[in-house]
Order: sequence, then C-alpha cells, then structure tokens
Amino acid sequence: MNKNVWLLAACQSLMMTNNALLVTTSALVGVALASHAALATLPLALQFMATMFASIPASLLMGRVGRRPGFLFGSLIGLAGGAVATAAIIAQDFWLFCIGTIMIGTFNGFGNYYRFAAVDVVSATLKSRAISYVMAGGVVAAVLGPNIASWAHGSIEAAPFAGSYLVATSLYVLTIIILLFTRVPHTRPADSTQCNVPIMQIVRRPVFFIAVICGMFGYAVMSLVMTATPLSMSHHHHSLSDTSFVIQWHVLGMFAPSFVTGVLISRYGLINIMLVGALLLLMSVIGNLLGLSLWHYWFALLCLGVGWNFLFIGATDLLTYGYSESEKSKAQAFNDFSVFSAVTLAALTAGFLQNTYGWQMVNLGVLPLIVCIFIALVWMKQKNPRPETDQIEH
Repeated sequence: MNKNVWLLAACQSLMMTNNALLVTTSALVGVALASHAALATLPLALQFMATMFASIPASLLMGRVGRRPGFLFGSLIGLAGGAVATAAIIAQDFWLFCIGTIMIGTFNGFGNYYRFAAVDVVSATLKSRAISYVMAGGVVAAVLGPNIASWAHGSIEAAPFAGSYLVATSLYVLTIIILLFTRVPHTRPADSTQCNVPIMQIVRRPVFFIAVICGMFGYAVMSLVMTATPLSMSHHHHSLSDTSFVIQWHVLGMFAPSFVTGVLISRYGLINIMLVGALLLLMSVIGNLLGLSLWHYWFALLCLGVGWNFLFIGATDLLTYGYSESEKSKAQAFNDFSVFSAVTLAALTAGFLQNTYGWQMVNLGVLPLIVCIFIALVWMKQKNPRPETDQIEH
C-alpha cells in the first residue's frame, strides 16, 4: 500500500481525534456557556453546518489546485478555530465558542476528502482497501479524543475544557507537518467538455443515487444519536468518565472495523456489507430503547459505530463507480454537501428532541431513515448485486 495512504490515515486520525473531543465535550461546554439548555448542541450543529457549506468549495478548490494545497489551507483554518474555541471557553463566551466550532467544521469540509485522496494514490483494484485504511486512522481518535477531553478538561482551573481545546489546537499543527510530506497526484481532465456534464445527470445514475442516499441517512442516524447521547447520559446521572467511556467505544466501533471492511467488501460483496451496516444501526436503536444503564449505552453506541463504518465506507466505495475522472470534483462535492446537510439537520434536532421529547423519541425518530436505507439497498441488490461492473454512460 502506497506510503501516502498511511500519511492520509494519520491526518484522518488527527481530524477524528478532534471530532471525538468535540462530540464528548461541546454539548457540555454549551450547557455551561449558553443561556438556555436547548442551545447546548448548537456548537456541534454549527460545526456540521460549516462542514456542509465548505464541502463544495473545498472539492472545487482541490480540483483546481490539488489535494495537498487544499488540505493545508483547511488545516490553517482548523488551527485558528481551535485557538478561538480555547479563548472562548476562557472568556466564558458562548457565541465565540460557536465561531471556533464553525472554523473547525470548515477544516472538516476539507479533511473529509482524505478518503477520496486515498483513491487517487492507488490502483483501481485497491480502492476499497485504501478507503478503509484511511478511515482506520480513526482508531487513534477512539483512544485519544475522549481521553483528551477527560485528562485535560481541568488543566486550566478557571475554565473547564479549555485545556482540552488547547491540546486539540496543537493537533492541527501536527497535521500541517504531516501534509508537507504527503504527495497526491493532481490530474486535469483530458476532455474539458466532460466537466460540463450537468450534476443532475450524474445524480440520476442508480449507483450514484443509492450511494448518496446511504451516505446521507447512515451518517444522519449516527450523528443524531451520537450527539444526543452525552445529554441523555448526563440527564440520567452518568458521570463524565462514563460518557467518555461510551464515546470512546463508539469511535472505536466507527473506525476499528476499517482494517477489515475493505477485505469484507471484496469477499462478500459491497451491497451485502452495507446491509449488515443498516442492520447494526437498527440494533443500536433497539439497545437504546431497552434500557438506560451504562451497558445499554455502550452496546448501542458500539453497534452505531460499526454500522456507520460499514455504510459510510461502502457508500464511499459505491460512489466512485458513479462518476468518471472528469466528473470527480463535481460529483464528490455534491455527495459531501448532501451528506453533511443531513448530518447538520440531525445535529440541530438532537438537542431539541432530547430536551423536549426525551431519549426514546431520539431513537424512534431515526427509524424511518434506517428503513429507507434498507429499501434502497435491497432495490440495488436486486438490480445489480455487483455495481462495480457498471459502465458509466456520458
């Protein structure tokens, strides 16, 4: 496997470490700084919103100047965002903290293309494994993210969690250093007329459409339940260490399977592995509805993480069969904008649903999305169980 895949995996791990830290702490920081409890998840929702809005310009910019310059530019924004978030906590300024998470989310709009950059540095036969290995970088996040939140949260006595975000800021510096050693080829389309293919013509391709649907809904389910979990655990008198434990295992579930997901896809088929992912999301909902103990949360969030892994890696792999090289920037931009639109909506509604209707409604609310994923995948399996054999029509 190309060394650049491992460097991209390292960058992915640092990005997801900071994301895991935000998931663990941002709602708790929000509760401490916001004027109303319903605003507690707004910083995380704004992060997702910034990721959504950054996804299109990030892809188009990298299509013009290349992956590495784009990643470096995004990392500088993330570095500034971490510093702003740290200062906001020290100053007890909720809205400044929101600005910091927006800047971090903007960086994520660039960083989420690490998985697509991995495809650019390997042969076609290794695509699914390259995507998996980059996503496996998140295993580091499972260990570091929640633990940084716990270990460093009291390091600045007058401002709980400010120390956590100060450490997060330093990780952006490390990302920039790694990117300086990373090489991703930058190719321009040989036929410029193919760049003018309307996006809706690409979207109407069944492979592309199903990939977007599964990516959108799978990530939305994960986001909504994950974002509401710290609030639910706090409401039911679980400690911060318990919440960190659950989030740590959740993030581990999100990324540890990546070491084998590509192999499983090659052996059992892309659609079959995605169906298993959808089934695991359903098991997560069932686990959350059965009880409120630490181990109910643990089981549900672990299933949620593994289910997301199978669906997201599967959807990313499936998407690459739905566009040509000349359509890459446009198609990837549409996909990530769609996915993070759904994620943003999920994060925005998580706090409202949890505080207004309770934990059961959070879980019941995601069931229709899981059903849609099942229907889309079953339809795809009947139409073409091996989508990689499709030929793109221009």
